[in-house]
Amino acid sequence: MTPFRLDQTDLHPLLRQQAAAMARPEAHLGKLIESPRRLERYSVRGGGLFLDYSRQRLDDSSRDLLFQLESRQGLRARFARMCQGERLNVTEKRSVLHTACRDFGHKAVKVDGQDIMPEIRRVREQIQQFCDQVHAGKITGAGGKRFRHVVVIGIGGSYLGTEFVSTALAALADKDISLHYLANVDIHNFGAVAAAIDPATSLWVVISKSYTTAETSANTVQAEQFMRDKGLDPAKHMVTVTAKGSPGDDPSRPVLQTFHMFDFIGGRYSVTSAVGGVPLSLFLGYDRFEALLKGAEEMDRHALNAPVEENLPLIAALISVWNTTYLGYPQQGIIPYAQPLAKLAPHVQQLNMESNGKAVDIEGRPLSEPAGVVIFGEPGTNAQHSFFQLAHQGRPFPIDFIGVRTPQYSRYAAHSKGVTNHQELWANLLAQARALAVGQPNTDKAREFTGNRPSSTIILEDLSPENVGRLLAFYEARTVYEGFIWGINSFDQFGVELGKKVADGLRAQMAGRNARPDQDFSGTDAISKAYLHILFDGRYPG
Repeated sequence: MTPFRLDQTDLHPLLRQQAAAMARPEAHLGKLIESPRRLERYSVRGGGLFLDYSRQRLDDSSRDLLFQLESRQGLRARFARMCQGERLNVTEKRSVLHTACRDFGHKAVKVDGQDIMPEIRRVREQIQQFCDQVHAGKITGAGGKRFRHVVVIGIGGSYLGTEFVSTALAALADKDISLHYLANVDIHNFGAVAAAIDPATSLWVVISKSYTTAETSANTVQAEQFMRDKGLDPAKHMVTVTAKGSPGDDPSRPVLQTFHMFDFIGGRYSVTSAVGGVPLSLFLGYDRFEALLKGAEEMDRHALNAPVEENLPLIAALISVWNTTYLGYPQQGIIPYAQPLAKLAPHVQQLNMESNGKAVDIEGRPLSEPAGVVIFGEPGTNAQHSFFQLAHQGRPFPIDFIGVRTPQYSRYAAHSKGVTNHQELWANLLAQARALAVGQPNTDKAREFTGNRPSSTIILEDLSPENVGRLLAFYEARTVYEGFIWGINSFDQFGVELGKKVADGLRAQMAGRNARPDQDFSGTDAISKAYLHILFDGRYPG
């Protein structure tokens, strides 16, 4: 029987031993990277990207053991079963088919015996037709004015991935439409959006699978009231992206159009569905959204078909598990040396941490240690002046450095110290990766750098829609492969539910006080009651 959990494989104790051996002085990264042909042997191109993992704390023996996990655990076979519609989300009894959203092939993909691809194509065609009509001025707001602002109402996976892509490709946005995000229920978020838009030329895109998410519901009510106060009919300024038959798909609550999303696509994997498709196509044009899909499709096929030694997301997943489980790094940085990728880290943070932050395996049995890793990041060179003191001399953490060979803006070429801004950026990228690996001795210990701090480097040729799609799918596939290795379900997220249930009770207390100002907060715990008095009465404890 194929072991589905890492700690059940015969390789697990061998990997523990190998990790201990990597603490030897001769295994210091400063020595490893000087070995002949290190870069050629520890880098790979595929799926449109280049991955250099030569500065990871790996030698041939540890890498060989990690690569053997692919056949021991049937990792690519599991990825294939996912793409074919098998119910790998076992707790919710759902298929996992975000890959189907960017599948332009002709093979059927079946769920419960039904080919889902005709419906996937129908939604794509609906997005294209709607956005083309908006751009042509055939669909307008209540007053007949063209839409110039699009506001996305949604939280978590309903906006984070879309925000990453729209920020990465903003230089290509030529539809005279500004894109805004209303995610936080904090009224400051709404106030800032309301101040930035022209209500008469604004289209609100409400994204929620169930259409019951508390924050999204509150912001939708706020948006509808805002439109009415401006003398506008919300039905003429709103579209919904939701599950078929949800309250957002109710003919008695008319909107301009409703676009369907599906149970087999989780929120954090949904950028290439209507969740991202509607706002991104409005912002960029459908043709650019489709180019994004085709880049993601290329990476999906690479993740599925490439052998382990050539498979970028699988190698990255094995390294991530190696760093976390065996070398003991609980955090990982994502540092893109490209300002347009500023929202990549927040997207991958949710994608990975909500997927793989688990304490039990796919059969509900406790893991020997919790899975997952803390993801964070900022663009370089800003990050260097923010938290790289810790990176170099404090607690170490592995880093993904991301470089872009050709910038979106090439016409600005002034030289400072003999180089362009883009060359200066690359000098810093290369310097940081080397300095972290090699370090520098010093008799003054305050100025010593121990080195031996691991990183990988990912290179994109440019920031085209295709390459952003490849990068998006790379991190999705890496997350999925990490879950397969640990033996967990990367497709549910029950960890977010408890706080929501507690909030339900507190919300009821607040609603009762709003209805009856003399009502006390007798139905809650003492600490929460004290905070409710701060909110409503300005009365602090003590």
